[in-house]
Amino acid sequence: MTALKTPAPAPAPRNPVEEAPARARRSVAARVASGVAGGALRIFLLLVALFWLVPTFGLLVSSFRDPTDIAGSGWWTVFSAPARLTTRSYESLLENEGITDALFNTVWITVPATLLVVLIGAMAGYAFAWMDFRGRDWWFMVVVGLLVVPVQVALIPLSGLFRDLGIFGDVVGVVLFHVGFGLPFAIFLLRNFFAEIPRELLEAARLDGAGEVRLFATVVLPLAAPALASLGIFQFLWVWNDMLVALVFSSSGSQPLTVALQQQVRQFGSNIEVLAPGAFISMVIPLAVFFAFQKQFVSGVMAGAVK
Repeated sequence: MTALKTPAPAPAPRNPVEEAPARARRSVAARVASGVAGGALRIFLLLVALFWLVPTFGLLVSSFRDPTDIAGSGWWTVFSAPARLTTRSYESLLENEGITDALFNTVWITVPATLLVVLIGAMAGYAFAWMDFRGRDWWFMVVVGLLVVPVQVALIPLSGLFRDLGIFGDVVGVVLFHVGFGLPFAIFLLRNFFAEIPRELLEAARLDGAGEVRLFATVVLPLAAPALASLGIFQFLWVWNDMLVALVFSSSGSQPLTVALQQQVRQFGSNIEVLAPGAFISMVIPLAVFFAFQKQFVSGVMAGAVK
């Protein structure tokens, strides 16, 4: 007697409406991007980076060439005669008192303007984040509003004020201008960073007998090292590369390197041996500062970007 076989259940019918999104889940652009995300994309980005560095490399090579060679041929011809490279352009630069004085003036302007913005911005940011005082939120809104004020609107009023104070055309006037316009961003960045510090950590320090000054110096500042480094790099780059403020508020004895090089460009035919090394020095110093603190720069910007 044969046993009856139970027929297998028929497979459930496929719903084409449900399968369509699965097939169309990845767009054509996504499939192309995933296909080139390996070596091809890296090679392309490397080529773009090398192409972006070509002017910098050309400036470096030109700074070691003879003035007659610079005027007679392009910098790429150095590969056919590398023995013609010389350091006489840098010797001429060091002998040019106008450029050397401008380089020192740039340092005297940039370093104090950076340190003052970092220090004052840190104290104000801590006050806005953890100290209760009347109108704190309104004052912080005023600081945020100052971020959108352009530099140009303050040039004429501050020129008259600095003239009355006797600091117009001096290094002090340039430093004060940069400090005033650098503080709103500094306070905004550091306040957001300080607000992320756990309240329990600050309360524990207060229970141990730490006052506000000691708490700020021994607890808050060490934790804020990445944000302080990123702010310092921002401010250093802005002040070092500035020319508009320096053109208005500096004189012949206090002009920075950007203004000195701009004036040298007007006499391009007679001092070409000074422009190339001067421009390269003006560019390489902020690059060295950035690469020295790039890790702290990235982490600080990410930490202070949001609350």
